[in-house]
Parts: sequence; structure tokens; C-alpha cells
Amino acid sequence: MSNDSIKYWTAFYTKPRNEKKVAERLSDRGFEMYCPTRTVLKQWSDRKKKVKEPLFTSYVFAQVTEIERQEILQDQGIVNSVFWLGKPVVIRDKEIQGIINFLNEFPDSEGLNTLVEEGDKIEITEGPLKGEAGELLKIKGNKLILSIESIGFSLVAEVARSKVKLAS
Repeated sequence: MSNDSIKYWTAFYTKPRNEKKVAERLSDRGFEMYCPTRTVLKQWSDRKKKVKEPLFTSYVFAQVTEIERQEILQDQGIVNSVFWLGKPVVIRDKEIQGIINFLNEFPDSEGLNTLVEEGDKIEITEGPLKGEAGELLKIKGNKLILSIESIGFSLVAEVARSKVKLAS
């Protein structure tokens, strides 16, 4: 941004599982933060409970000036600003409002990482195959077909997009 006093919406990468804590901590310090959440029914061994979890893992949004953006980068839970073409990403007000309106109408929505391509190495994050890694063979809508190599043979599994991440 050329003018340091103009406020704009931008996004920040957070440490894993820090989205809500970061947004709350920075809001308490006076920053205008937004961490979109969805309602999920979690199953424990003895009970089920509805919990709010971030819609976009490892992202929070803030309406800031350039000086405020620099201050937010000092927070212990922030990894970096999200950049587009070498500059901090600018998100239009109507896009943030669109997310808010959508989540008000569909509170159990799911955010999908669309940045996966056939041939990517993927790690399963939930379910009976949690922790297994494999190669993405095919994308079928919201499902991914993975080739998982373990114990000397290949297993092909169909896994929901929401239950995988890019392997590191």
C-alpha cells in the first residue's frame, strides 16, 4: 500500500492450530481481526460435542494500515503475511462480508484446499489412515484418490479433501 494510513483487509499465515487464539489475542490488543469458523460435531470416546473450528486452516484476516500490519507480524502466533505478486494481499470488503454472510447462512460449511494437483504428495490428517502419506492419483469432486505405499504394497484409497494436507 502506498499510503500508510489507509485501512485494508489482508490475510496472515498462523502457526498450526493458532488461528482462534491469534485472532482473540490481537482483537484484545485493538486490531480488527476476523477468523471465520464453522460448527463441527466432534466425537470423543464418551461423548459428542459441537465445536467451532477455523474454516481456513492457518489463516486469519485483519483490517489494518501498513503500520498495523507490521505490528501484527510481531505476534508469536503469526508466521507471515500472505503475499500476492510480491505485495501483501488486499482483500475487498465485499469478499470478507460475503464470507460472513455465507457462514451465517451455512455455519457448518467446509473450506477446501484447492491447491492440490495430481502427482502431489499428500498426507492423510483424519480417519483410520491418519498419518499415512501417498501420491494424489486423481481428483473426483471433493474426493481424492491416493496411492498409499506402506508395508511393501500399494493401497488405493478415496479420501475427502478436508482430511488431507500436502506432505512436507
